[in-house]
Amino acid sequence: MSLAFTSHKIGTLEIKNRFIHSATYECMAEETGEVTDELINRYSKLARGDLGLIIPGYLYVHPRGRAMKYQAGIHRNEMISGLKKLVESVHKSGGKIALQLAHGGRQVPKKLINKAPLAPSAKGRDPVSLNKPQKMEESEIHEVILAFAEAAKRAAEAGADAVQIHGAHGYLINEFLSPFFNDRRDNWGGSDKNRFRFLKEIVLEIKKALPADLPVLVKLNTNDFTPKKGITPDLANRYVEWLVDLKINGVELSCGTYYSFHMVRGEVPIKELASGLPKWMRPVAKLQFKKMVPLCEFKEAYNLKAAKMIKPAMGETALLLVGGLRRLSHIEELIEKNYTDFISMSRPFNREPFLVKKFKKGEVKEAACISCNKCFAAIFNNIPLNCYVKGIPSKYIKL
Repeated sequence: MSLAFTSHKIGTLEIKNRFIHSATYECMAEETGEVTDELINRYSKLARGDLGLIIPGYLYVHPRGRAMKYQAGIHRNEMISGLKKLVESVHKSGGKIALQLAHGGRQVPKKLINKAPLAPSAKGRDPVSLNKPQKMEESEIHEVILAFAEAAKRAAEAGADAVQIHGAHGYLINEFLSPFFNDRRDNWGGSDKNRFRFLKEIVLEIKKALPADLPVLVKLNTNDFTPKKGITPDLANRYVEWLVDLKINGVELSCGTYYSFHMVRGEVPIKELASGLPKWMRPVAKLQFKKMVPLCEFKEAYNLKAAKMIKPAMGETALLLVGGLRRLSHIEELIEKNYTDFISMSRPFNREPFLVKKFKKGEVKEAACISCNKCFAAIFNNIPLNCYVKGIPSKYIKL
């Protein structure tokens, strides 16, 4: 049997195959953060598609960490009952589920929280919202660390099989880790060790809050693609070594921030993306998006080079590789050569929720997803996540 369909462990958790649904914002929760039937139905269906592990979209752990209008939350105990229904629906459909914990940091729009977004440093403005962030005080840093631990406790109470800490894509943890975003000169910045401290403290507090056998994963950037140097593969490798020392059970390798389109390589749907911005911003935004087109050309397995560098340092810690994985033969090769333990995908499952079953039955050899990225543009416009390869309905797009 192909290794892609053999079981493998993340910590003590047995995963039935090597396919993982990578967390993706769904734009399907209530504005107050509660889980909806639409969200439950999405993941119940994906579980029936024979995925090994499902990681739903990022859950905000603190009210000031809410990054999107219809983002699900895990910031209050009142969220547990809805999350429990979500977890149970996945389990009933034969799947396993990890809940992803996140804080949006400087990428939180001010209009969502009616306050300046929090960040390690007050430098610059967010390239999308143009909001200027507020530098976090020591007390605010500790408040957020504890918020992650309380959120993890809620995830366990909801019955999750694992938790994943979102440390990528320019959100708060990524900001602390990155020399580009973090220019502090205290215990939370100024050196790699100090920049890592925020994530380290979150990991330690989460481990104290969870049962010892519940796996903890981290999503990490291998490259920020920021205007000036941020996280690079060398620095990511150092961070992974420190995460392994903390006995993290799995690391998912990704890339990109709001300064780039690199986390979803492929087409840049300029008109649709610009539509999600205020009218006065659209002309300038379209010019910026045009500049991204040649930089973000689709490449197969675009985080693989970094994974090859990082995997030897991981020991028993599982590596999850995301980004540009489409062909079954290539997926099998990556696993056979031990470049990765798991294959993490998102966009292909929007178009083909039963893709893993199709692979296993030999019905298809490659995902149908063409990386048009209209699914990404949809959620940017507050439209529920789906495959929009035939176009986002014009009624949603503001010209």
